[in-house]
Amino acid sequence: MEFRPVERASDSFQQSLTAREVEAVCRRAFGEDVVPVSAVELGTGMYNNVYRVALAGREKPVILRAAPAEERQFRSETHLMRNEHASVPWLAPIAHLMPQVIAVDWTGQVIGRDWMIQTHLAGVPAPEHLGSYPRSSWPGFFRQMGAITRTVHDVRGPHFGPVAGPGFATWGEAVIASLEDIAADLDGMGLDSADVRKVVSVAAHDRAVLDEVTEPCLLTGDLWTVNALLDRDADVPTITGVLDFDRCIFGEPEADWTIRMATAKDDERTAFWESYGPLDRSQAAVWRAQIYEARHLGAIRLERYRLGKADAVADSYGAMAELLAELS
Repeated sequence: MEFRPVERASDSFQQSLTAREVEAVCRRAFGEDVVPVSAVELGTGMYNNVYRVALAGREKPVILRAAPAEERQFRSETHLMRNEHASVPWLAPIAHLMPQVIAVDWTGQVIGRDWMIQTHLAGVPAPEHLGSYPRSSWPGFFRQMGAITRTVHDVRGPHFGPVAGPGFATWGEAVIASLEDIAADLDGMGLDSADVRKVVSVAAHDRAVLDEVTEPCLLTGDLWTVNALLDRDADVPTITGVLDFDRCIFGEPEADWTIRMATAKDDERTAFWESYGPLDRSQAAVWRAQIYEARHLGAIRLERYRLGKADAVADSYGAMAELLAELS
C-alpha cells in the first residue's frame, strides 16, 4: 500500500497512524477481502488525523478520521467524534451536503482510538478556491453560508449542551459547565486560568440572563469557510459540501462559532444576514454575546497551545482582559 503520512514532531498533539493501522481499520470496516491501495493523510485537520483511502475494486476513495488518543484529549474536547456521530440524525436537514458515515468504532480494539469512515465528498476547500472568483461574487457564498446555518439553527433539541451529553436543563448550566471545563484544561496545561474563572463568576452572578434562553437550538459548533467545499467548475462560488460537526451543541444560536465569524468583519460576509436573518440586539443578548466570546477565546487559547503557537496563547490574555473590562 502506498502510504503518505504528514510529517510531524514526535511530541505533537496529532499522532499519525501507521500503514498497518490503516490496513487494520479497513479490514474491520470492510472485511478481510478489501485491500487499501493508498492512504494519503490530509493536513487540513487540526484535531483528528484525516486520510483519503483508495480501496482496490472501488471507484471512489473513502475518508478515514482517527480521533486523538483519549489521554491526549482535553476535558472540554472529550469524545468529539462520538458527539459528531450523535449529531448526524439532528443534522438531517443538511444531510445532502454532508458525507455519509460508513463505519465507526469506539471499542479501541483496532488502534486504541475512536475512528470513523465516511464517504468522500467532491469539491475544493473554500479557502483554496474562493479567491479564484472576483470579490463581487463572494457575497453569494456567504449568503449560502447564512442559509445553511439558519437551517441548522431551526432544529430544536431535547436538552442544552453537547448533543451526545452531558445534557443540562438550563442554558446557564451548560455555559458555565463549558467555561469550567476550559478553565480546568488550562490548569492542567500549566496555563493561567484566572481570567476564564472570572468569566465563570460573572456568568454565575447573572445566570438569570443566560437562562432567558429556554429553547435548545442546534448549533454547528465550528462551521465556517474552512469547513465548506466549493464546486470546482461553477461560474460562481457554489457550496457542495460542509464538514466537521464534532462540536455540535444545543443552545442559543448567537453562541455558535459561525455567528462569531459572520459578525467579525463588515465585508462581503455581511450577505450572511440576508439569508440568516437579523440578530437579537437587546441589552441581554449583547451581554450573553460577551460571555460567548469569552468562551471562544478560552477554547482558542487551548487550541493555540495544542498547536504550539506560544505567541497566540500570550495574545489571548490581552483579548480576554479587554473583554473582562467590558463585562465588569
